[in-house]
Amino acid sequence: MAKKILALGASSSKKSINKQLANFAAQQLENTSVNLLDLNDFEMPIFSIDREQDLGIPEAAKKFKQHIREADGIIISFAEHNSAYSAAYKNIYDWVSRIEQDVWLSKPMLLLATSPGARGGRGVLELAHSAYGRANKNITGTFSLPSFGQNFSKEEGILDTELKVKLTEALSAFAEKL
Repeated sequence: MAKKILALGASSSKKSINKQLANFAAQQLENTSVNLLDLNDFEMPIFSIDREQDLGIPEAAKKFKQHIREADGIIISFAEHNSAYSAAYKNIYDWVSRIEQDVWLSKPMLLLATSPGARGGRGVLELAHSAYGRANKNITGTFSLPSFGQNFSKEEGILDTELKVKLTEALSAFAEKL
């Protein structure tokens, strides 16, 4: 039976390179079906305790959480905004964390990041790994793709041989935990 992979780019950009990377990575796995989410489908008010008390948890947050429940594994590629998560992603995460503390339900997770620059989103990837690693002991690995425009092609995927090998290794470790 095919395993269900939830993939998302943690960016609200319509041309998100992180969404492209998450989708590419998920598509490399055998015997899986991929549910690729677009953060724009989960817009909701900026989280605050006052809004939660006045309005309750938005339906969009509940739908996002349902996607997590239905998945066997999760692949997220993080956009780096000033060395942190994008505001759109962080807002979704904040709302979903109010549904239950174990946001990711201890499911296997592969954390990715890319950017146009040479660091490849490593700052946000380190932040995510540190934060999620405390809460979810099932993080199987990380992968950073630097200089997206030079190292990725829609037709061929990852162009650099060494980087391709690193992603393949990270995907293998993830697949073992599914």
